[in-house]
Amino acid sequence: MPAAEFAVELAGITKRFPGVVANKDIDLKVRRGEVHALCGENGAGKSTLMKILYGMQQPDEGTISVDGSVVRFRSPSDAIKAGIGMVHQHFMLADNLTVAENILLGAEGMHGIAGGARARIAELAETVGLDVDPGVLVERLGVADRQRVEIIKVLYRGARTVILDEPTAVLVPQEVDELFETLRGMRAEGFTFLFISHKLDEVRAIADAITVIRRGMSVGTADPATVTSRQLAEMMVGSELPSPETRESTVTDRQVLVVEGLELAGEGGGRALLAGVDLVVRAGEVLGIAGVEGNGQTELVETIMGMRRASAGTITLDGTDLTKRTTLERREAGIGYVPEDRTRHGLLATQSLWTNRILGYQSRSPVSKGGLLGLIDRAATRRDTQRIVDEFDVRTPGIEVAAAALSGGNQQKLVVGRELSGEPVLLIASHPTRGVDVGAQAGIWEELRKARARGLAVLLVSADLDELIGLSDTIKVMLRGRLVADADPSTVTPEELGAAMTGADAAPAPAGAGE
Repeated sequence: MPAAEFAVELAGITKRFPGVVANKDIDLKVRRGEVHALCGENGAGKSTLMKILYGMQQPDEGTISVDGSVVRFRSPSDAIKAGIGMVHQHFMLADNLTVAENILLGAEGMHGIAGGARARIAELAETVGLDVDPGVLVERLGVADRQRVEIIKVLYRGARTVILDEPTAVLVPQEVDELFETLRGMRAEGFTFLFISHKLDEVRAIADAITVIRRGMSVGTADPATVTSRQLAEMMVGSELPSPETRESTVTDRQVLVVEGLELAGEGGGRALLAGVDLVVRAGEVLGIAGVEGNGQTELVETIMGMRRASAGTITLDGTDLTKRTTLERREAGIGYVPEDRTRHGLLATQSLWTNRILGYQSRSPVSKGGLLGLIDRAATRRDTQRIVDEFDVRTPGIEVAAAALSGGNQQKLVVGRELSGEPVLLIASHPTRGVDVGAQAGIWEELRKARARGLAVLLVSADLDELIGLSDTIKVMLRGRLVADADPSTVTPEELGAAMTGADAAPAPAGAGE
């Protein structure tokens, strides 16, 4: 087959960092006009490989060819000039700028800033299915439309091959379907996609070919028409992985968390961020919160944690009113917290693993020698950090390395291990497996199941509907700062849950309706 039929060819790509080989002799061929999926555990080398293709890093060995010609990228601008764009998992948009301003930013010289630019933006908006006024502020857009703006940004700069990093991580099922329809339409027009995802069913639904990377090496390319999710998982980690399914009930009558009439005023007198929220989480129960991002889930969690001050309502933990307590006092009372953004609220990236073990536990054993004003017991903290590393399968060269040196999945396992080690009575787990690979995901699911069986109360917020349905005993749907529906995890489908999250008519009936 002529080389020109390949949009991208990577041959013998090797990348070394101190103490680790991130990529070892990787070959990857992506045909023009296909969706080529890249799967592997966190730390397997996918991100490094894509950073090399996008010019963010340079390989130590190997070559890159684009449309049959060998190229060398010294920066992302070189990759963009060669027709390669990248849409990152965490959107890189300015909320206070309009759609058009975000697209034009840094590319004003391509089509000007007047009629030519408007015409090109309109053309690309039709291509990706963005049906909003280019003059609207990005802060007013939903997650799916923000993603479309990101895709337009790279297309506007001339990309014909687009790297999509975890593009469905924050989308509900209907939005995933819409994204896939967009990709299929663009594929028919000759666009090429490299699709990075941990969601194996979605990969099989959209990809034309799947390449699996394990421990820095390519272990094979699979045909999505014939491969199963189980086989892909075995290629990724070498063994079959469990599902999140949990049906045996461990729910007791003891009310651990009681939230009543919780209100959170909007900034500048705008719409309330939380309005009349009531919920109860019992010992041995996982209460799941479903909702499209931006509908109050983050505000609910941060208000319960004391990071935001409620304007009305009460928060009670095991009979103790915590409404006016500080975040540290709430943690002292028995709340463990896995934040949705581990890099902002869960870890000190530049500090060692054992230093990160201290966060939030500086007044408790084994970290402290004697209360809030006591000294840190460094030796005991190091020993306990090593225990967490061993028990929670945190893959690291040692506890002295910086948290930033770990893959996302191993960072998350460290956070989960730390929070469960504090023997909490309530664990707030906000997107606990977001952006982690299937191996780390299965490990975190298992730890949550074991903690639930021990009687821990868990408030689970997740954009992964299979995770919510599989782990939760009860699911509540959040829309515009209110809890608008309950769903029974044993009967609800992801499609029904997604409909409730978007306010569609197909919302599930409240749990217990018709009984």
